[in-house]
Amino acid sequence: MKDRDYLWCVLNLMLDDEDTLQRLCPACRLEAEKERCPVCGVEHRFPAAGVNEQFDIAHYERLQRGENA
Repeated sequence: MKDRDYLWCVLNLMLDDEDTLQRLCPACRLEAEKERCPVCGVEHRFPAAGVNEQFDIAHYERLQRGENA
């Protein structure tokens, strides 16, 4: 298979998943979109990669405006 064939397959899998989600009611869709362990099904409780939970957005915005901390 060529690279474009792999891309076509991945895109169609993503579209199939989206079609499946669109058929669910809002409550079931939220439940289905949660990140879960592929083995046991327990919801992941880990923060998203690249997200610093200690980051103070208010302090950052004050600094951007040129205000003192």
